[in-house]
Amino acid sequence: MSNKINAVNRRTFIKSSAVALSAASMAPAVFSQSNDTKVILLGTQGGPNFNLQRGETSSLLMVGDRPYLVDCGYGTMRALKEAGVNFLQVPNIFLTHLHDDHVADVPSLLSHQWTQGRIDPTTVYGPYGTDALVEAVLQLSQANTDIRFIDEQRTLQPSSVFRSEVIPATQSIRKSFEDDRVVVSTIENTHFPDWAKEQMPHRALSYRFETEDRNVVFSGDTTYSENLVELAKGADVFVCETIDLKTTREWFDSMTGGGDDDLYNDGREGIWQHIIETHASTQDAGRMAAEAGVKKLVLNHVLPGALMAVPDEAYFEGIREHYQGEVIMGTDQLVI
Repeated sequence: MSNKINAVNRRTFIKSSAVALSAASMAPAVFSQSNDTKVILLGTQGGPNFNLQRGETSSLLMVGDRPYLVDCGYGTMRALKEAGVNFLQVPNIFLTHLHDDHVADVPSLLSHQWTQGRIDPTTVYGPYGTDALVEAVLQLSQANTDIRFIDEQRTLQPSSVFRSEVIPATQSIRKSFEDDRVVVSTIENTHFPDWAKEQMPHRALSYRFETEDRNVVFSGDTTYSENLVELAKGADVFVCETIDLKTTREWFDSMTGGGDDDLYNDGREGIWQHIIETHASTQDAGRMAAEAGVKKLVLNHVLPGALMAVPDEAYFEGIREHYQGEVIMGTDQLVI
């Protein structure tokens, strides 16, 4: 296409920013006491997958010195440490849905908060099943609790610290959280197809965070969604999952040749159908960004991501078909 888009890949972003973005070179983020808003991508690999380059999905919204965690996939605890954010000071966790690559570190985060002495409440927000998830974490930690009540003379039960709040999945924008620094709105997206929703109560959410200086939208996992377009209208930053179908299929085929020893031998084509039916292609991501009129599109939950060597341009090509604004390839520890 002749139209050019301001596609900022990792290399050009590093050159134009005072912040070193790579996990190897990035110093812990320093946050002022002001209410300036920053986004830190903690884990950006499309999952359920993780590797040494990209952790599973997790993002952090920092409003001044206060963190708001969006999803908590495997590797989140380590990523918080790397970003210079004290996990003990995370009071609110917002889950887009309950797939394991978005919640795997919830038990670790909550149990370690209690073990290391957090006494203020931590609330986990999310769709149907979030309350059961938190209750399961308490059960998982019961032996740890019982032991420490004896040998450390602890007196505060984890159940008095950890709370859950189920957010209804609605077809219109709903205010779901508010404090003195942020207003959070949600809407149901299209990660779960209609035929699947007929057989289960689980749903998937997208989030919009409005602060004094920025509006930031996190898509979560989704295909093209009119609801998400409405939620993202005019956003300053749109953090959107995306999959490059061609290269992801190449990776998938390399992992699933059909033999008995293949990693995905169980339900091979069913898994592929899930991948293409429930995730946003690069064209979908670009289309939603364009229709919502967002200022900046940040690619997240990227497939194939670090599973296969793919240049950023392979992702940008599909996005260019619809969106002509600024695009950033999300990487772990990227600060926006």
